[in-house]
Amino acid sequence: MMDILMYLFEAYIHSDVELLVDQDELADELSEAGFHHNDILKALAWLEKLGALQDAEQQPMLAQTAQRAQRIYTEQECYRMDSECRGFLMFLEQIQVLDPETRELVIERVMELETNEFNLDDLKWIILLVLFNMPGKEGAYQEMEDLLYEEPEEWLH
Repeated sequence: MMDILMYLFEAYIHSDVELLVDQDELADELSEAGFHHNDILKALAWLEKLGALQDAEQQPMLAQTAQRAQRIYTEQECYRMDSECRGFLMFLEQIQVLDPETRELVIERVMELETNEFNLDDLKWIILLVLFNMPGKEGAYQEMEDLLYEEPEEWLH
């Protein structure tokens, strides 16, 4: 499913192509690209739920005190996201790419994935997809995109 999400991100979102494609046409295109039908349906359903984030009335609101709260991960979340992933989420909060609300949306989307293998690179793509679909998070999306695509600087000693 992650392969499908990354394919769609690269083909439509990142390339600034308008994603006004009929869902059946999109499913056919993905099938022609070699993806399995069941995985396509799961990925499209996942994206549909993500698209609901654009509806401001459906966005969860966290209390102001959540800004200083420490996130405790469930056993299932720890199983899906290793310490590297959880540390990266904390890092993104510290540099204000994510706030508690977007962090929770990222975690919710990660937990909805039907995959046994999940790593830091997968998390980065999920974060990009979430931020892309969040109204008012264009700056955070750009920062995350820069983190994802930027070549690490070489340090001279």
